[in-house]
Amino acid sequence: MNEDLLERASWIWGLSLIALTVAIHAMGVVMMALVMEKIRVRLDNRSLGLRDVIPIVIGLVGAVGLLLAVLHGIEATIWAAAYLWLGALGSPIDAMLYSVDSMSTRGASGLTLQRHWQMMGALEAFDGMLLFGISTAYIFAVMQVYWPMLSRSAQRDQPAAAKPD
Repeated sequence: MNEDLLERASWIWGLSLIALTVAIHAMGVVMMALVMEKIRVRLDNRSLGLRDVIPIVIGLVGAVGLLLAVLHGIEATIWAAAYLWLGALGSPIDAMLYSVDSMSTRGASGLTLQRHWQMMGALEAFDGMLLFGISTAYIFAVMQVYWPMLSRSAQRDQPAAAKPD
């Protein structure tokens, strides 16, 4: 009976943390998308050459990657704080290492949660797959938006004789 209650707590905590971190991630991605759209509109209103557009796109994709990494770090920290608060792990360093390891689905830290919190750790790995999937989809969407800009710039930079009709 007591074991059943602890197992249920692991599920409740895990699913609650998934809902929280996915909401945080969605908010972060939406905020980035709004900023990226403003940047795209401003760049579209200019006639930039390929030499100008390439470093801008590289910088934007790099910034998106960094911001997504920060989001993943924040979300892993939330899981680590829960492990500490629940007593599932004994130190902040262990909790953070376990959380990053679980969220990335690497699973090689050598750390294990107390038996009744192990389902929570498995749910964090599931959460990590969801969050990394959202991040991957967003980076792909960014490239889908900026690829036409690169193509237009490349066409503008071609000499008149080399342009296809």
